[in-house]
Amino acid sequence: MRIEKIVKNKKQYLDLLLLADEQEDMIDKYLESGEMFVLFDDDLKTVCVVVAINKETCELKNIATYKKYRGKGYARVLIKYVSDYFKNNFKTMLVGTGETPTILSFYKSCGFEKSHIIKNFFIDNYDHPMYEDGIQLVDMVYLRKKL
Repeated sequence: MRIEKIVKNKKQYLDLLLLADEQEDMIDKYLESGEMFVLFDDDLKTVCVVVAINKETCELKNIATYKKYRGKGYARVLIKYVSDYFKNNFKTMLVGTGETPTILSFYKSCGFEKSHIIKNFFIDNYDHPMYEDGIQLVDMVYLRKKL
């Protein structure tokens, strides 16, 4: 297993990024300014993008694993890696997600705790209804983790 930081041609991973954020123009808002990391275990498994919010806080804007590799711990390994990578530069990492029990439980198991909610985020910012585990995403739930 290896993790690489990607500095050029980030769009080559768009198919994977779209699994976590299904509207390309939303990805375009953070892709170039963010730091991208990819995890390989023989082949590509998981990608993530982290963006600086201010001097103390960064945000995990996107993390996605190909469907056939989910549940094998790849995203957890990548979250641990980026948490360690950014701990000397930031105090806190945020992550925003829909109100989906499975995903919220996953982030909590990675050390995140609920922070705040942005009402109607998915309705106001996406051009189509979004669903995860059969649940329509409406509010953005933010979680935070001390680094």
